[in-house]
Amino acid sequence: MDSLPPTRGQLERTLSQRIQSLYRTQLEHQPSRVTCQIFDEKIAIILENSITQPEKLLATSGQEKLAEQVRTELDEMLQPQVIALIEEVVGVTVLDLLSDAKLSTGRTATVAILADSPQVRKPSS
Repeated sequence: MDSLPPTRGQLERTLSQRIQSLYRTQLEHQPSRVTCQIFDEKIAIILENSITQPEKLLATSGQEKLAEQVRTELDEMLQPQVIALIEEVVGVTVLDLLSDAKLSTGRTATVAILADSPQVRKPSS
């Protein structure tokens, strides 16, 4: 029996679930929502409520710069794991990963640039 490639929606859901799990296990913090969207050789990832309690405490205590520095360091430390996770799920090499967080809204946005488009099948009609 031939194994069909997943649909784009299946890849996006799997990626969202795995990224949420990564944040939960590595930061002991679960974003309220993770949205992944695949656009040919690019993947956009939006995390809602991604800022951890220590970062929030720093920001509300007048230490916004330190909170931003902590977020930047955390993103950089997670980057190799996020790249490996994306490559495992979509089966394509990640060429670049761009990420930024906004403390005021609690959102993190990440864009992955892929070497090629993931192989997906069309959803059933």
